[in-house]
Amino acid sequence: MLSDIQLKEKYNFPDPLPAKNYNLIVVLGPTAVGKTSLGVRLAHFLNTEIISADSRQVYRHLDLGSGKDLAEYTLSDGTQIPYHLIDITDLSYEYNVFDYQTDFYRVFGEIAGRGKIPVVVGGTGMYLDSFIRNYDLVPVPENPELRAELEKMSLEELDSLLLKLCPDFHTTAHLRDRNRVIRHIEIKKFMESPALEQWRKTQKPRPALKPLILGTTIERPLLRANIEKRLKERFEQGMIEEVAELHKNGASWERLESLGLEYKFISEFLEGKISDKDELFERLNLAIGQFAKRQETWFRGMEKKGVKINWLPSVPDGNIKFIAALDIIKSAFLD
Repeated sequence: MLSDIQLKEKYNFPDPLPAKNYNLIVVLGPTAVGKTSLGVRLAHFLNTEIISADSRQVYRHLDLGSGKDLAEYTLSDGTQIPYHLIDITDLSYEYNVFDYQTDFYRVFGEIAGRGKIPVVVGGTGMYLDSFIRNYDLVPVPENPELRAELEKMSLEELDSLLLKLCPDFHTTAHLRDRNRVIRHIEIKKFMESPALEQWRKTQKPRPALKPLILGTTIERPLLRANIEKRLKERFEQGMIEEVAELHKNGASWERLESLGLEYKFISEFLEGKISDKDELFERLNLAIGQFAKRQETWFRGMEKKGVKINWLPSVPDGNIKFIAALDIIKSAFLD
């Protein structure tokens, strides 16, 4: 196996890479397949910076449960790979897709302004999709007058109004939640109002993205084994204590549960809703496996919508994946 120095001589990439064909590299895939290590190695090889695409790593103090692994961004020789959109907000704020898309375009512009091709690493499908397919997201403000009118209506009347405004609305679970129905109506009304066009006039043009997308995964049995191994390690490193500390410092159980997976199940354990650590481990291990399957389904859905994902070999050997990624990058940027 060639060393990275030998590989640099072999591929002879210019620094920076020319942004004619592509101006962004994306490394996506399900949890526990080695995305971060691959992304860090690529960023170091190409002398660039990483943008995270993870919906929980944006929060400070969500470390073990979110799989932050910040140590991976520091190489063995002490070199620090610059990363962005990690540890940028607190749990008191509910960071959302619009926030991410806004922050992503800002950070992309800053890195591109330094003459570099950013490497995005992550597995949160909606965050990735928001810039790959350029979602048309709008920050809809609360409308006190409209809300006052809607508060007078019964849930059945609100449901009827929402379905009249949005005949194709099919998230039926939301129809049972009064606050969500009111919010959906508020959003729909805003999207049909003159205020929308006024808001658009204040916005800067978005950068034109030309992403080269690399997908990485491994065979399902090995993926399940990786998930179980990593979960055991994080239990040993103090993941339960991390969640307990977050609650002690003011995060409600409801807020922690809303983060899903590790934070949801560990919160339920600490609340006494799960009987013991063995049951917690079994339920959480199963849930993470199901989550990984949903991630892969999301990526297949992106492909069906026209997104080109260049899948790397589904093998556990990181060197094989790295070489395959370099071959794709060379062909895409230089040929």
